[in-house]
Amino acid sequence: MKRTVRVLLSIALLAATSAVWANEVRIKQIARVAGVRENPLTGYGLVFGLSGSGDSMRNRATLQSVANTLRNFGVNVTEDELASRNVAAVIVTAKLPAFAEPGQLLDVQVSSAGDARSLTGGTLMLTPLYGPDDRLYAIAQGAISVGGYQFEGLTASVQKNHPTVGWIPSGATVEQGSPLGVAGDGRSLSILLNHPDFTNATRVANAIRAGIPNVEVRAEHAGKVTVSYPVQPISLVAEIARLENLTIQQQRMARVVVNERTGTVVAGGDVRLGPVSISHGDLKVEISTEFAVSQPNGVLLRPSPNIASVVVPSTRIGVEEEQAPLVSVKEGATVAELITALRAIHLSTRDVIAVLQSIKAAGALDGELVIQ
Repeated sequence: MKRTVRVLLSIALLAATSAVWANEVRIKQIARVAGVRENPLTGYGLVFGLSGSGDSMRNRATLQSVANTLRNFGVNVTEDELASRNVAAVIVTAKLPAFAEPGQLLDVQVSSAGDARSLTGGTLMLTPLYGPDDRLYAIAQGAISVGGYQFEGLTASVQKNHPTVGWIPSGATVEQGSPLGVAGDGRSLSILLNHPDFTNATRVANAIRAGIPNVEVRAEHAGKVTVSYPVQPISLVAEIARLENLTIQQQRMARVVVNERTGTVVAGGDVRLGPVSISHGDLKVEISTEFAVSQPNGVLLRPSPNIASVVVPSTRIGVEEEQAPLVSVKEGATVAELITALRAIHLSTRDVIAVLQSIKAAGALDGELVIQ
């Protein structure tokens, strides 16, 4: 009997510990050091090798770019002499990570800038990538990977995803290191929370005080915690590693994320609903018009100029309104339970999104609704 009790207590203790650990996160997972961030890069380039799906003759910028490129290789042609649709003008973007060094490879995204139908099978020519300060930081080139296709015929076409946007994995090479580093004078660091929250900022400050003695820690506001050292650390990298590996009990935000483009609804398990009743109806209005021709009666040997056939429209309007189903949700129900109830009455994803927006407006959603 005692052994059984010990086993049950051990299981209960492990369950409680797991519940606590499940909410424990390292500081590096919810925050970053000030100055450590990615930098956007942008460039303009040309994609060659397309199978007649490139820019048309209406894009003078593309023709001028092709002529200038060929002129660099010793081929002198004018814009009027170019009639190929195997080239497309594109905008190339990438992200330069913090502490990037020359020679590091980056993934790049290629997007059509003209009226090209598809970038499938194309190759990006050498394209310089510039930062916001107009300085060259990377060079991109390579074959484009497009997660879609488009095929056209005389009277039909088929398309999957967006064939005018593609990726080049490791398609850019860093030529100049990132201009940003750790902000501060060497004796102080600023920890910036990814999602500002007063509770989490206070917990981060308390964790640093307990984990690293003899430092001054102050929570400036909901998104910033400042750490000051009495003397400059010998290794700033080692101090940052100590800071980012400290753990705290994170207070999660109750949030429902809705993507209207894809119809996706993602809700945290801690999002609860208040008592609410939902009535969703379906009104259908159908308008149809038929045209009839009215001819003059009788046979006229010499018809008058004022006599002619007349087209008479006939319009019919039909209204059909289905009975609105009623769904009641008890207090404390989750968003998953609500969606299951709405699916039971055959509501589409778009209608579910509209219902969630109305519930938030009614004050029955205990959480934040984010619409993307």
